[in-house]
Amino acid sequence: MTIDPAELATVAYEVKDGIAWVKFNRPEKRNCMSPRLNRQMMRVLDELEHREDVGVLVLGGEGTSWSAGMDLKEYFRENEAKGLGATRQAQRESYGWWRRLRWYQKPTIAMVQGWCFGGAYGPLFACDLAFCADEATFGLSEINWGILPGGGATKIGVELMSFRNAMYHALMGENLTGPQAAAQGLVNESMPLAKLEARVTEVAKVLLTKNPVALKGTKDAIRRASEMTYDNAEDYLIRAQEAANSYDNTGRKEGIKQFIDDKTYKPGLGAYDKSKAAKK
Repeated sequence: MTIDPAELATVAYEVKDGIAWVKFNRPEKRNCMSPRLNRQMMRVLDELEHREDVGVLVLGGEGTSWSAGMDLKEYFRENEAKGLGATRQAQRESYGWWRRLRWYQKPTIAMVQGWCFGGAYGPLFACDLAFCADEATFGLSEINWGILPGGGATKIGVELMSFRNAMYHALMGENLTGPQAAAQGLVNESMPLAKLEARVTEVAKVLLTKNPVALKGTKDAIRRASEMTYDNAEDYLIRAQEAANSYDNTGRKEGIKQFIDDKTYKPGLGAYDKSKAAKK
């Protein structure tokens, strides 16, 4: 089936030095997410997830915005006019790629340089790490036009922020600056826009030095354990470690060997040399 070139163009990406730089590509619409963008983003995630030349995925936005949320005209009005089936289809497409990103095979980083509103909290939370520019703006403005923050945005606010901060943020409809978003837990760090890409690249390069099996297991463990009681998490993590070891026991043994026998690295100061394990 031939895909409309305009749909393909809604997401831009390139792979460079092990990092996939994926961008919302509707700058004229502040990168708001339309059904076409959501479908194309899933295709791009499919394309990149198991590529051997990709170790980290960075999600950014073209132009001055990261994403202004859902496209009110295309996502809401036009689909609602087509009936419940079209609305549910659009929801499956958007929630589907956010869910896919939450459990992605590679570590993911949100690089927020501008607006991040409403539905954009979905992919923000889906990324494992998030960094923003001081100049960025975060907002749940739904209350200002008479609806509640849906599509998981309310859940994400409670997951990432304290109860009081999430309640204030959702009820008041006031925006947050980059530094405020970092202080309240929406992102890891905020910095001047001119330094944002360099910082994200720095973090991505550190992740590239880590064992990919351990990275995937750790990503999943953090998300799963947050929903569990202590006892359930303890049992899950024991099983997860055993599964990871069975899948890549060579890498684990090499790390222990370099620390105990070779004394060539210290775990608290960086990762072991993966290339030595690959040669065996």
